[in-house]
Order: sequence, then C-alpha cells, then structure tokens
Amino acid sequence: MKKSLIAATALLISITACAQETIKLPTPDRAKATMSVMDALNQRQSIRRFSDRALTDDQLSLLLWAANGVNRADGRRTAPTAMNRQDIQVYVCRQDGAFLYDAKANALQRVSSQDLRPHVAGSRQPFAKEAPVCLVIVSDQRQFGPQGSADFGRIDAGYVSQNIYLAATAMGLGTVARAMMDREPLVKGLGLVPEQLLLLNHPVGYVK
Repeated sequence: MKKSLIAATALLISITACAQETIKLPTPDRAKATMSVMDALNQRQSIRRFSDRALTDDQLSLLLWAANGVNRADGRRTAPTAMNRQDIQVYVCRQDGAFLYDAKANALQRVSSQDLRPHVAGSRQPFAKEAPVCLVIVSDQRQFGPQGSADFGRIDAGYVSQNIYLAATAMGLGTVARAMMDREPLVKGLGLVPEQLLLLNHPVGYVK
C-alpha cells in the first residue's frame, strides 16, 4: 500500500512538472524567409521523404508564427478563423515530447514527454515519423459555444495548413498535409478532450 502511494505521488509530481514546463521561443525573424508569395505558390509541393536533421528554435518559431501566430496588436492571427473565434490549436510533436503552441506568448507548453510522432505517422505512412517535427492541427470546438461547429473548424484548419505549406517552402523545408494518424493514442498523448477535434497534421523537415 505504501509503495503504491509513493508511486502514485511520484507520477502526480511528474505530470504536474510536465504540465508546467514552458519553452520560450525566439522572436520570429521574418527576414529569414524572403521568398515572395507567388514564388512560394509556384514551388509548393507535398514532400514525403525527410532528413532527420533537426530544426532550430529560430526556424520553429518562424514556422509556428506563420502557421497561426499573432500578427496584430489586437491579438489577431496570421490565419483567419470563423467569427474570429481562434479555435485552431497547433501542437508540436518532436523526439523530446509534445507541446502546445501558445501564440500570444510565442512559447511551447509541454503536454507530454513522449515522442508521439509514430502515432502521428500511423502504421500505413511511416515516413512521417522521420521528420524532426510534426505539427498537429486541432480545432477547439468550445470556442464556438456549446454546440460547436465542426465545419468551421475544418475550414479554419485548412487555412493554417496552407500557411504551413507556404512558410515551409519559403524556409527551404518540406512538408505534406495529412489526415491519417493513429487518433486514439494521439488524443490520449496530447491530453485532448472530446470538444477538441483532431483534424490534420504536417510532418516538417529538410528534404531527404
């Protein structure tokens, strides 16, 4: 009984510490990606072969800002959302764990110490887990009120997905939008509730 209590206490402490860990990201340096929008559209393609070369914090900060960061003093984002409800959440899955992107603080909030990339990849497309970063796009339906709006959430996720494509292209990186993933273990690993819809994911990295 005593050993069980000690183990449970240790687990609770570990979970609490994990939940409280925040990694502050560098200020996004937009000068690092000067490709025009038209050139990015011309060069955009879906990549399915990734090097395991890690992304720097500077690269990750710029990528996340482009995906769904704050671009105005009033807190509005680089990606539009229905009625400005800002329902989209971007999770970052890496070898060292999983994190929720806090756009207002430009920071990563740890949600797991597990490498969840295999669950993002799923069993049928293992190439995705080779990318150093997998971005997971979630719509928090609570932002739309008690009834939610799954259609709006899916549309909003599409905006963010295209931002990731264009930013990755401008930064010399590769990515592909995917709906396939092992949803049940990923929902559990990210700590999602039923109102948070797991919609898309983007493995991102250097092209192999």
